[in-house]
Amino acid sequence: MKYKAIAYMILSAFCFAFMNLFVRMSGDIPAFQKSFFRNLVAVFFALAVLIKSGKGFHWKKGNLKYLLLRSAVGTMGIVCNFYALGHIPLSDASILNKMSPFFVIIFSFFILKERLTFVQGAAVFIAFIGTLFIIKPSFQNVELIPSAIGLMGGLCAGFAYTMVRILGKREEVGSRIVFFFSAFSCLSMLPFLIFDYHPMEWWQLLMLLGAGLAATGGQFSITAAYSHAPAREISVYDYSQIIFATMLGFIFLGEVPDIYSVIGYVIICAMAVLTFIYNNDLGPFKNRGKKIKK
Repeated sequence: MKYKAIAYMILSAFCFAFMNLFVRMSGDIPAFQKSFFRNLVAVFFALAVLIKSGKGFHWKKGNLKYLLLRSAVGTMGIVCNFYALGHIPLSDASILNKMSPFFVIIFSFFILKERLTFVQGAAVFIAFIGTLFIIKPSFQNVELIPSAIGLMGGLCAGFAYTMVRILGKREEVGSRIVFFFSAFSCLSMLPFLIFDYHPMEWWQLLMLLGAGLAATGGQFSITAAYSHAPAREISVYDYSQIIFATMLGFIFLGEVPDIYSVIGYVIICAMAVLTFIYNNDLGPFKNRGKKIKK
């Protein structure tokens, strides 16, 4: 089950990297409008899967509040991420959004009552220091606000994935989670679309539909991943998206991250790897679990 979850996580990272690229290439369109079309494709795919599987649309008893929380906060996270993608480099926006696994650790501590050790806490703290190299907080930095919003998107995603983990434990169907989230997101974006619609060229619509297809693949994959294994065991593989995003940004957009951003990437990814090694009792932390039991 764990190796299947890892495969799903890497696949989701690949899909989300392409989603970000398509969103960036769609041009100057409001984030709300991008979010609507991004999730519209997912609605139809999830609907088809639900109908074919015969699982139905009725969620399990007691799961509605978690579905609503996952959907509302997840939608906020998407809007924040899409806004950041329109104002900062692709790789920067991606790594800030990939702070979500660290937020998962924090939310799991407060909500799921999972144990938070000193090493895990230190990794989260150092990872936040890494974000400062990317955000580069100063009044002269015109990318400060978009970067901060991008980090907020990572926080929202972390909370949303914590809800996915809860729903997985409560045996909620993955395709139903995706459908509920996508439908909720589309409906919540509809008022903005009606009152502030920006006409699009055919290629912009094509880009957003491509983003929707990529997002659908990523959404199904990450939902399956978190449903098959605890976040602490697989979240590090989500950082493969940074590799994909950097490559795509260079190939299609000609973007090369500055030295400070690269330092931030290294710090955050290093802390992700450290957390993974620690959580799985590998390397210098081998047999840690046995020592704790004693």
